[in-house]
Amino acid sequence: MIKQLMQKLRLANLLRQDSTKSEQADQAWSFTEDPNQNIKLLSEAIGNSMDLRTKLLSLVKGQHVAVLYLESMVNSASLQDNVIRPLQSETEDKAILSLSPRVLLETLATQFITLGDLNLTDSLTKAVEALLAGQTVLLVKGFAGALLADTAGPKVRNIEPPQTEVVVRGAHEGFVEELVTNVSLLRRRLRTAELTLDCLRLGSYSQTTVAIAYLRGLTNPKLVEEVKRRLKGIKIDAILESGYVEQFIEDHPFSPFPTVSNTERPDVVAAKLLEGRVAIIVDGSPFTLVVPTLLVEAFQNAEDYFSRPWYASMIRMVRYIAFAISVLTPAVYVALVTFHQEVIPTPLLITVAAAAEGTPLPSFPEAFSMSLVFEILREAGVRMPRALGQAVSIVGTLVIGQAAIQAGVVGAPIVIAISITALASFVVLPLADVSALLRVFFLFLAAVLGLVGVLFGVIFIVTHLASLRSFGVPFLSPFAPLTPADLKDTVVRAPLWSMVTRPRLIGWHDPKRMEFRLQPSPPDEDEGGEST
Repeated sequence: MIKQLMQKLRLANLLRQDSTKSEQADQAWSFTEDPNQNIKLLSEAIGNSMDLRTKLLSLVKGQHVAVLYLESMVNSASLQDNVIRPLQSETEDKAILSLSPRVLLETLATQFITLGDLNLTDSLTKAVEALLAGQTVLLVKGFAGALLADTAGPKVRNIEPPQTEVVVRGAHEGFVEELVTNVSLLRRRLRTAELTLDCLRLGSYSQTTVAIAYLRGLTNPKLVEEVKRRLKGIKIDAILESGYVEQFIEDHPFSPFPTVSNTERPDVVAAKLLEGRVAIIVDGSPFTLVVPTLLVEAFQNAEDYFSRPWYASMIRMVRYIAFAISVLTPAVYVALVTFHQEVIPTPLLITVAAAAEGTPLPSFPEAFSMSLVFEILREAGVRMPRALGQAVSIVGTLVIGQAAIQAGVVGAPIVIAISITALASFVVLPLADVSALLRVFFLFLAAVLGLVGVLFGVIFIVTHLASLRSFGVPFLSPFAPLTPADLKDTVVRAPLWSMVTRPRLIGWHDPKRMEFRLQPSPPDEDEGGEST
């Protein structure tokens, strides 16, 4: 009994000592009434950074304001015009000598500093975060706190056309690396008070701002809460691009198919929000994430909705065919040449056999090696400087292909097959990396089992797609589960006036998106033939 009592007393003493040490640490890490000590604390907190600037401005007799900012993070013009110049223009007749330090800062904020975003804080941690975010910190003697002025404004890239989603008809502006600019591009297209943006910071070192955009009253609140839950669960030292976030929040990380879509186009994000989706905008990245996403969206393009439906529908069918070609062509060639020669028409079989005569490699190594050469050329063209990349990809393809045929290393048919595959793989850019992986997968199946292996591979891929979810929404919808009302925007693109409802599994919270009977028609004519 006495032993247990002594252990409890010893534990209580240790807890009391720990609390005392923590209180002393908190007191050491807090603002004081001495501005010099505060400057020292802020400087040490950011590692005595070389771009930290401190200015001591004299107001009136004995009154000074210390201005701290990071030169690399502030807008110099805004700082000079809205903070420093108004404070330096103070004269003796300003009756601020008798004001308390806190009231002095409040007076400076309300009467002299011409900025809208000003905040008083007594938290040293918030002051450090403000400095790192590009804000200016103002200190006065006698006040254990600071005034924070939003002067952030580093140089950013101008708004330019998207590089990955080029359109002929439509807006030619894309997102940039600055969050505020991206939000403004989005608000220009959705000028409604229902557009809601919730912000949080991710990355213990990067402190990256991430905005969650959705339409209040239209988007399912459970979807918004799920997005927030997944984002808050990201515990990492830095978020440097939206791709980091994508890999942490996707439903099936081991699937080759992306269940989180990304886009550079503000109009695409606006259209997705109007369907009841959620957009994730990451500061420092021009790519915005959209959830949930469906497989059919990879075959859609923004220009489909800006042009008439007949041509848009034909182009969509071309995309589906091109994806199938990019995935299956090498595998079908190997299967036919190796196992099913009787399926090939006799004249074509003779031509293929004559072209393959004298080549040292069987059809599978031949197709695999040429696919590998294509991927090497593609990667070289992408990574090299733009002026050299196009020349290398075009010249390299022509020279290597022609030289390989003339040298008898490979046959002409496989070069034609790989060339068609290469062109088709760029038609559906969102699935370009997926098509490269599936191409190799089907190629191995064809080499082992022929067309039977290709068929088994197709069944396996379709089954896998049917098992995928994107934030709870089936990845294959509206095909599986079948939703007839949503088929008007899949393989074909129906006229806009017929798309009355939103996608059922996503926009069920507010299904109606336009009035019925909006189909255009010519004016009626009376019995005399005149228009009414």
